[in-house]
Amino acid sequence: MVETAQAMIYCAERQARIDTVDLRADGVRVETLYSGISRGTERLIFNGKVPPAEYARMRAPLQVGEFPFPVRYGYACVGTATEGALAGQHVFCLHPHQTVFRADPNMLVPVPSSVPPERAILAANMETALNAIWDARVLPGARCLVVGAGLLGWLITALLSRRSDLSVTLTDIRAETGVKADDFCVRFMTPDRVLQQSFDIAFHTSANEAGLQTALDALDFEGRVIELSWYGDRPVQVSLGANFHANRLTIVSSQVGHVATPRRAAMTHRDRLTRALAALDDPRLDRLITEDVRFRDLPETLPRLLGDDAPGIATRVVYD
Repeated sequence: MVETAQAMIYCAERQARIDTVDLRADGVRVETLYSGISRGTERLIFNGKVPPAEYARMRAPLQVGEFPFPVRYGYACVGTATEGALAGQHVFCLHPHQTVFRADPNMLVPVPSSVPPERAILAANMETALNAIWDARVLPGARCLVVGAGLLGWLITALLSRRSDLSVTLTDIRAETGVKADDFCVRFMTPDRVLQQSFDIAFHTSANEAGLQTALDALDFEGRVIELSWYGDRPVQVSLGANFHANRLTIVSSQVGHVATPRRAAMTHRDRLTRALAALDDPRLDRLITEDVRFRDLPETLPRLLGDDAPGIATRVVYD
């Protein structure tokens, strides 16, 4: 008998459904406990905005189907392995939203005992944040600015805040993001209050050209923007006059397609994900998960969750 599961499928522009699907015949069986919604990426998919030229690069590791639709997409599943050497362990997998799945054991990364499975849904985003820190090569005493108080911005802020030798400021156009900067011992201010030429490194996560300009304007001599936003096929206009050349500024692209250069020779993608899961051993990060939704309610709630002005930071999908 073929084993089946319930899976969430992006089926048309701004439409999703839950269908019964067959499980693959091989791999370790995992019963899903939680999954995370990647607002930026999944918003593009839900709205049918993935550019054809990016279909291959946007493909998730265990995606089923092809862009634009129908497609099973997602990369933040946490569940319990039910067989093999991992039986009984909580594992993280880059798998779409689905009640039960089978995956190659090499795709399953054990969740450390110090990290609650409820928090482990942040692993994929933490992997991106960790890679950005490595790309930045943050030196002692650096003045750091994080532009964009979404999930990725907050995770970068959390990592930076663990270093007592750094000065860390977070900025966002929203005066209230649902999380208090004091909880992370950093400063928060709106962009109009960010002093120009006052920072050594700016991490840009807002996916907005105005945010990128804020990051550039804030840099001091030989400062660097670590650019984590993905714009799809949208053109981006920023000013590269004024202080850009005079102050020898740099824009560094950082994403998870490659392990950051300082760690690439000695670290695999799996090693990096394992490090990201370990970095979630921080109870403060629970504040970033601002809403739970039931898996069975996803088709009805996605229009709100993936709206341009969706409130909160991270959404956790609960399977029951």
